[in-house]
Amino acid sequence: MNSIKKILNHRKYELLLLALIQHLYIGIFVKDIPFYTEVLWPINMLILGFASIGVFIEKGKLKIIIKNILTIWVILLPIILTFFKNIPEIMFILNISYVLFYLFIFIEVFKFLVKPSYINADIISAAACGFFLLIEVFVFMFQIYAYSNNLSFKGINYTSPAHVYMDLVYYCSISLTTIGYGDITPNTYQTKLITSLIGIIGQFYSVVLVGILISKFTNNT
Repeated sequence: MNSIKKILNHRKYELLLLALIQHLYIGIFVKDIPFYTEVLWPINMLILGFASIGVFIEKGKLKIIIKNILTIWVILLPIILTFFKNIPEIMFILNISYVLFYLFIFIEVFKFLVKPSYINADIISAAACGFFLLIEVFVFMFQIYAYSNNLSFKGINYTSPAHVYMDLVYYCSISLTTIGYGDITPNTYQTKLITSLIGIIGQFYSVVLVGILISKFTNNT
């Protein structure tokens, strides 16, 4: 037990980074969409919940309790969705819960980035985690609009929750990196404004991150 806790503590950002990448982009390797939605999604969340434990070690009881409650809830939600998929409110609750879950982790990761005066492998891994966590937050934020109004976006496949999710992962990835191919576009003023906000946050995060890394490197030297 102590050895597992030690690994989770010393390799927390590497584990979280791998968990985020597999959660966001495992659709590259999956062709069975029902399997992705009903089986792989809950497993992915279980992996993410486990991988994020290290981030909250020695962070205080309250934070650990909140994180544990959120983790259990986001693991259960995909399972609940399979039984109540025709109830719109379930999808709204799911998306709000996931935004809170990823935002909660992002805040802790960002606190770590700005705190120490040194640079090491953890700083690099945490920086990458922060970027992927932002993608996760915006994906589920956009899903709130996508499910409340099918006209919120042009170019999204609404045939299943997995299709919507993967389309929005792609859309948020290219928007946050300011690539913007234009095959998926926002179609309401809310989604247009949030998309513009994504571009600004992506640029701001990159600039701040470069400044943090340079500052830490300078302190080291």
